[in-house]
Amino acid sequence: MSSTEESAANPQLPLARVRVLDLSRILAGPWCTQLLGDLGAEVIKIERPGTGDDTRQWGPPWLQDTNGQPTAESSYYLSANRGKKSVTVDIGSDEGRQIILDLAAVSDVVVENFKVGTMAAKGLGFDDLRAVNPGIVMASVTGFGQTGPMAHQPGYDYLAQALSGFMSVTGPADGEPGAGPTRAGVAVADLATGMYTTVGVLGALIHRGATGQGQHIDVALLDSQTAMLANTALWYLVGGVTPGRTGTWHASLAPYQVFEAADGPFIIACGNDGQFRNLCEALDRHEMANDPRFLTNPDRNQNRAILAAELQIELIKSSKAHWISTLTSAGVPATSVNTIEEAFAEPQIQHRKMRIDLPHASAGSAPGVANPIKYSETPLSYTTAPPLLGQHTTEVLSETLGLDASQIEELRRSGSI
Repeated sequence: MSSTEESAANPQLPLARVRVLDLSRILAGPWCTQLLGDLGAEVIKIERPGTGDDTRQWGPPWLQDTNGQPTAESSYYLSANRGKKSVTVDIGSDEGRQIILDLAAVSDVVVENFKVGTMAAKGLGFDDLRAVNPGIVMASVTGFGQTGPMAHQPGYDYLAQALSGFMSVTGPADGEPGAGPTRAGVAVADLATGMYTTVGVLGALIHRGATGQGQHIDVALLDSQTAMLANTALWYLVGGVTPGRTGTWHASLAPYQVFEAADGPFIIACGNDGQFRNLCEALDRHEMANDPRFLTNPDRNQNRAILAAELQIELIKSSKAHWISTLTSAGVPATSVNTIEEAFAEPQIQHRKMRIDLPHASAGSAPGVANPIKYSETPLSYTTAPPLLGQHTTEVLSETLGLDASQIEELRRSGSI
């Protein structure tokens, strides 16, 4: 059964009756709207005529067509825009502004990530949208929020990682090779903000269902990244000590780090005393389980370096595959440190169907990463790959707003779409 057929066979996805007007671009906003689309919402993505979402140009790599030739679709854009309808609109024109207002009047949610004040200056702020749709839920995603001394500054994931303190606790510890603050390998602030925005939208929709009242949601990259510090933030707030970088080891658990086998690195992650005793048994180092320095996790954590050195003596003697098999059989969490290629070859990831392939308008098919949510009653299904620029402009203006062919052609001639 195709993805489209699956969707038609299961119209009761959680957000099947929700329409989202997506005025966002890059990653945080589109990550939110892609997730809403995965949950069943109709997502209408508004893009600039001619250029579209900035990330359409963020290649290589580019999606290849059926002849193996590169298309104009970047992998970055493909990562956050599946299942959406692309409509090109110049929101700076009077006609374009009216199209947005008309679409907002028949939508449930609007997501935007322009600089603070930009939407209001265009006559598309929350008050403007609420005037045509009192129940509208509008989410504004910015770097630093709608208020505060930095509100009007442009914000990016990298800045949020640095300013929140996240980078100060990421990377090798002082004294270790390569020590220093490190940016995460993925845009964690953008992704966290997209997830928090999604949660905010769902909560606002429930509130609207109970009261009929829409509302404005203010979500910032810096706030989201600060919130994602979680227990690390509480280390400081409770203990009064500023956490530092710990590289591959854990500040509160031991042994919980990367070790070297005979053929390369792998991870051991003991989360409790029982797992540590199992580790000692598997290594035939029974005496370590009763060593006063290692009896409990606080003991082991206090003597982490000594413990790691003792374990390393044994672990270097055999291969990663040997240790991972031996330790997991003994109830000790252990795993390889995969590349992305190796990750997608993992039987568990394949069993969970985390790779998806969706029909694409110009390439025939495009790969993607599945949504990790597994519902028992309303399993998620996917319709199409990310759209071509303006692929659905005529369809949406005709079917959603009721414009006829001559009206749409006039909008094209004026450059409004």
